[in-house]
Amino acid sequence: MPGQQAHDQVDQDPIEQLARARLAILEQVSKVIVGQDRVIEELLIGLFAQGHCLFIGVPGLAKTLLVQTVSRAVDLSFSRVQFTPDLMPADITGTDILDADPETGERCYRFVPGPIFANVLLADEVNRAPPKTQSALLQAMQEREVTAGGSTYVLPSPFFVLATQNPIEQEGTYPLPEAQLDRFLLSVYVGYPDHDDEKRIVEETTSAYDPQVEQVLGAEQIVALQRVIREVPVADHVLDYAVRLSRSSRPEDPLAPEFTRRWVAWGAGPRASQTLVLTAKTRALLYGRPVPSIEDVQAMAQAALRHRIITSFAAEAEEIDSAQIVESLLEAVPAP
Repeated sequence: MPGQQAHDQVDQDPIEQLARARLAILEQVSKVIVGQDRVIEELLIGLFAQGHCLFIGVPGLAKTLLVQTVSRAVDLSFSRVQFTPDLMPADITGTDILDADPETGERCYRFVPGPIFANVLLADEVNRAPPKTQSALLQAMQEREVTAGGSTYVLPSPFFVLATQNPIEQEGTYPLPEAQLDRFLLSVYVGYPDHDDEKRIVEETTSAYDPQVEQVLGAEQIVALQRVIREVPVADHVLDYAVRLSRSSRPEDPLAPEFTRRWVAWGAGPRASQTLVLTAKTRALLYGRPVPSIEDVQAMAQAALRHRIITSFAAEAEEIDSAQIVESLLEAVPAP
């Protein structure tokens, strides 16, 4: 029965519930997705931390398939929008249409919801749409509501935007503005599989293998577990380390090391500090630990910071990207 495993966990300790939920989802996802353990972990952290994820990787690495598989493993409604240059905001949010009352014949406007009214919205190749269309996601990602035709409509809960982006293709694409990048809780880099994983991928996808993904978690259980994560306490030294790590990425901050002043044009804002703490809490609970540690913050630093750091001309000249800057920050900022 869909979600039965989650219902059986109601009387369990919340930490055990989260750890079991992670294993149950992984069991179903592994039927379809081979390898990519770190990518799946970061997706699950984004899911339980109630945040949006941006998946960055070249075509053919199963980014879209991963999102679809996870949405099948949890009992959530799913919509997919293929972003193209001619896509309009109303194609995502919905629009008012002129309708007639079947009884009175009176004409009136009726709102027809768009694909954004789902628990999981897959924004495929999000950088192919122009800024006007990309901005249709801003209110939904932050306030989890949509305004159309002078009325505001609340989106279903939970609500996630999982977007994919091709980093190597620039023709006909529109880079996401910094304000929208900041609204993605995590940026997830999807790399090539190793030899054994790729061999297994080829073997399974060129055969009659037809995996059946079962639903193991429902929307109510996810919302309840998200509340549990918010209630987890954080030690002061972990909180302080996360804030120092984020502040060290800002060139004008006294904590900033010399390479930050040279390589960074704009550093990560307060949302980065919030993300480091929230995802560290989520990661700790998913692995059955009651409180986050410094190691949890460090493990989430790349996904939380690299899309929030804007490199300078000097960094581009030296071929230094934001991921290398985050690695340097982890070395430069002392852990208590």
